[in-house]
Amino acid sequence: MRCLIAPGLAALCLAVSGVATQAQEAFDWRLPTWAPKPLVPPGNPMSEDKVELGRFLFHDKRLSINGSTSCATCHQQARAFTDGVKLAIGATGEKHPRNTMALANVAYLPVLTWAHPLMTALESQALVPMFGEHPVEMGLAGKEAELLRLMRRDPRYERRFALAFPGEGDPYTLANLTRALAAFQRTLLSFDSPYDRYRYGGDGKAISASAKRGERLFFSERLECFHCHGGVNFSDSAVHERLRDPEIAFHNTGLYNLDGRGAYPSGNQGLIEHSGKSADMGKFRTPSLRNVAVTAPYMHDGSIATLSEVIEHYARGGRRLASGPHRGDGAKNPHKSGFIKGFRLTASEKRDLIAFLDSLTDRGFLTDPRLADPFETRGAATLPSSR
Repeated sequence: MRCLIAPGLAALCLAVSGVATQAQEAFDWRLPTWAPKPLVPPGNPMSEDKVELGRFLFHDKRLSINGSTSCATCHQQARAFTDGVKLAIGATGEKHPRNTMALANVAYLPVLTWAHPLMTALESQALVPMFGEHPVEMGLAGKEAELLRLMRRDPRYERRFALAFPGEGDPYTLANLTRALAAFQRTLLSFDSPYDRYRYGGDGKAISASAKRGERLFFSERLECFHCHGGVNFSDSAVHERLRDPEIAFHNTGLYNLDGRGAYPSGNQGLIEHSGKSADMGKFRTPSLRNVAVTAPYMHDGSIATLSEVIEHYARGGRRLASGPHRGDGAKNPHKSGFIKGFRLTASEKRDLIAFLDSLTDRGFLTDPRLADPFETRGAATLPSSR
């Protein structure tokens, strides 16, 4: 079993060993018939009680050092579980180097975060925002015992932990906490956009004529969008019950070229930070385009503000920054993906392409009460401050 150790934790190997399996038949994913089911680790089977516990934990600000930050602070439902800011900010005010990724359909991702090829399990990934110190997100390093005591003393959690993990003498463990968070995140499923109703549901009136023209552009060899943003989740990184093997891809999109040899800004260089291979400079995982209209700003560092500007970046074949510390011509980046060739669009075609991207917004997902904050009032208790 692969075990990821979060910074600040001595060691925590979660009992989620084994390869992810087809989701157990007993759990109702509430998916349309055309959508594949996610895979679930055998050590963390799905249950409604576990998902509900995870929902409470996900929205509980007391899972931070000062009671200011929950998972939902950076992953807001109305924004498809992003936060709308360029770079995420942790509980202590520390600015992060990367933009918050959307959690819609995170269950279909074989690798998590922007560029960590070994971060493959939601159960392990949850440790990083809670206990990581570089950067600080929720600031719980060294506060594991206090966190579990807080859970034990809250009557809202007493019954929920017992139901989620029946038969355990002491269900209040970090492993169970992260299992519940992971189970909830696997239910963040978005497959009811107007485009879904049009393409898979047979409703010819679900999207506009402009969006239909945009769809043709999106899937054309002229624009090449679909090569990286294909499949059921509009990403070339995917795993689910209908795939024999996980599909994993990282790409350099020509966002930077600081030195004329392909360099990206220090400390935010993508896959190369883990592989050490020069060819991996600037490579990041392809995000899903589902709900993309509500997840601005864009790119791994939030450096592009609007969909219109994103299209301009790809139309040019890479971004050119004429001044500033990051100046350079990304179109000439030697590590850039071969799919980023540039193209020409008329103003009306650009509007059509944006109309198509707008049609990927699942309004029901953004307002589903089953995913919403369950707390009517916030608890006042917080963990002791670090010294």
